[in-house]
Amino acid sequence: MLKIKICGLSRVEDIQMVNELLPDYIGFVFANSKRQVSPKQAGELKKLLRPEIKAVGVFVNSPLEQVVSLVQEGVIDMVQLHGDEDAAYCQQLRQKIKAPVIKAIRLRDEAVLENLDCFPCDYLLFDTYVVGQYGGSGKLGRLSLLNGRKFGKPYFLAGGMTAQNVQEALRQVDAYAVDVSGGVETDGVKDARKVAAFIQAVRGRSEEDE
Repeated sequence: MLKIKICGLSRVEDIQMVNELLPDYIGFVFANSKRQVSPKQAGELKKLLRPEIKAVGVFVNSPLEQVVSLVQEGVIDMVQLHGDEDAAYCQQLRQKIKAPVIKAIRLRDEAVLENLDCFPCDYLLFDTYVVGQYGGSGKLGRLSLLNGRKFGKPYFLAGGMTAQNVQEALRQVDAYAVDVSGGVETDGVKDARKVAAFIQAVRGRSEEDE
């Protein structure tokens, strides 16, 4: 069954919504973004989150100490590195925490897909490449780059997906999970109807595959 991550939660209402709809993961964005939350905000929201839903902290070139602290304090269950973090950064992080690590790769060209198995992480995440932007583009990436490729790690697919196009996107790839944020928002706020429709579209696709 494909896993689902709803990213960019920032309100109590968002937590109440996912507690009812039960995605597998949610994301707290600690990087500079319109969806950014403070460690204090995230901690308060995490206390309200059902324990079976894993909270992922999204970071862009953050100090190692900040990431480690949020894991150790139980604010997040997993780490998503969405910036220019290299293998050495990830290795240092893994020496300090036991939480799973996701490394995001922006689909610029085939070169970015080389030697990914050497990266010391648990999961990969493929996102849309936009010059000068680390994520949140709202655009589908170059999925053709992933077509037919096998990786040594399971991967999340992100970038521009909605309830209307996610099934078609998933036909082109062999993803472990899908990650959505803007595609389930209305006027910049998470929309429960769109989240429910997205989850239904993904899980309906998963049942077909089985």
